[in-house]
Amino acid sequence: MAQSTENLTPSSHTGNSSDRDLEAAKPETKSQSQSQHQDNTNTNTPDTKPPPKHDPDLVTWDGPNDPSNPKNWPKSHKWSYTCTVSLFVFISPVSSAMIAPAMAKLGAELGMQTEFEVYLSLAIFILAYAVGPVFFGPASELYGRVYLLQASNLWYLAWNLGCGFTHSKAQFFAFRFLAGIGGSAPLALGGGAISDVWNKDERGKAIGLYTLGPMLGPVIGPIAGGFIAEYTTWRWVFYSTSIAAIAVQLLGLLFLRESHPGTLLRHKRDLLILQTGNTDLHTPQPSESLTSKLLHALIRPVRMFTTQPIVACMSIYMAYLFGTTFLMFATFPDIWTGWYAETRDIGGLNYLAIALGSLIGLILSISLADRFYKYLTSTNNNTSEPEFRIPGMAAGSALVTAGLFWYGWSIEARLHWVMPDLGALIFTAGTMLCLQGMQGYIVDSYETYAASALAAVAILRSLAGFAFPLFAPYMYRDLGYGWGTSVLGFVSVGLGWAGPAVFWFFGKRLRAKSRFAAG
Repeated sequence: MAQSTENLTPSSHTGNSSDRDLEAAKPETKSQSQSQHQDNTNTNTPDTKPPPKHDPDLVTWDGPNDPSNPKNWPKSHKWSYTCTVSLFVFISPVSSAMIAPAMAKLGAELGMQTEFEVYLSLAIFILAYAVGPVFFGPASELYGRVYLLQASNLWYLAWNLGCGFTHSKAQFFAFRFLAGIGGSAPLALGGGAISDVWNKDERGKAIGLYTLGPMLGPVIGPIAGGFIAEYTTWRWVFYSTSIAAIAVQLLGLLFLRESHPGTLLRHKRDLLILQTGNTDLHTPQPSESLTSKLLHALIRPVRMFTTQPIVACMSIYMAYLFGTTFLMFATFPDIWTGWYAETRDIGGLNYLAIALGSLIGLILSISLADRFYKYLTSTNNNTSEPEFRIPGMAAGSALVTAGLFWYGWSIEARLHWVMPDLGALIFTAGTMLCLQGMQGYIVDSYETYAASALAAVAILRSLAGFAFPLFAPYMYRDLGYGWGTSVLGFVSVGLGWAGPAVFWFFGKRLRAKSRFAAG
């Protein structure tokens, strides 16, 4: 019965109901002879009525074309919603890495004595990403997307602004961590919000736009931060990002509207109860107490991480990619101002290589991976499978490995600055392809619980983003940039080359055994 309860959600009610049909078929099979006898004796009885097919008190969509269903919104509304959500997703990663070029000045002014403390000023913001999604992702399935996006952005704004006024490292670390909790909400909610409004065959470009925020944000931030660190105080890093958060908040008030199907159906139910007085009306989501719902929702990401091999494996690989990316963000200033003797403002421009790689990866994902996805669907009786996202991941993994070896040994050999930039570009393009494929694979596999699945993935990913920059200076000091980065390259071979093959051949079997997977 737990399985049928989990599947009775707004998404599954309007979509594939094969699990419920199987459940409904079991009693009929057990009492087949009895039901057949009843049918034979009542065939000619005028008063005999067929059993009702639907619960008359069940509140759901008014047909497949119901305009209140977010998937039926006009394209203009869908894109304005997607762009606004992407801006919320963008502002937090900007803040996460913008401090990188200014870490030396910040550490000196606030009395940070060790390299660990200096790098912690950047990484502690990412640590909060492992805490916030545990609550925000599932809570959005209870209270909706819009309220949490706006409230969390205000929380981030308050503490981020506070970072600009601190005068001790203890205050700074505390405020930075609290700001990161608020900034983690859009990353936890974005994938689920996009799955609310776009169908599978339309979702690729929307997820690409959403994924671009976490990739471009940490790139644009340090470029601006380099000029800020060179020509003014590090405090303006936080003042400027707070101003940007205010602008995003205003755009959210204009263009965000609730998209979570469960929340919309509950609003519809409450309105109908007021209009009709029928208190028996209910939504497909089972009724629970607020405490029970919250506990269930908070536990679900942990359960999905520990019981779903798809979620666990994707989490490990995504953690590696994010950790390596943030390691690169953190060590870029030392490379360009140290090994290549560039000023902070000019050195910050090297982050453009990562930005260009992100754009190239996105273009490859949209033009090739999505096209290949549609081709595989057409050759599969027009039936899509989440595994059709895997080829993009495989291609991206090859680029990740090549980019890392190119990047590390170009620095070790002190080649022209364009060579390590090319390595970073190739790595980032591959990372974008991988993230695009993994995001799509998870959302397609766990449609109803997309936010919880992505929250589970975000936990390990954020812990890696926090930890990798902290050991980076010690790794490069002992191994050098060539062998140090090669270690990361060898790890990418084990995770990125074998992983896609495993999911291509066994992903469908794993999903078939899951109570959370779509369908």
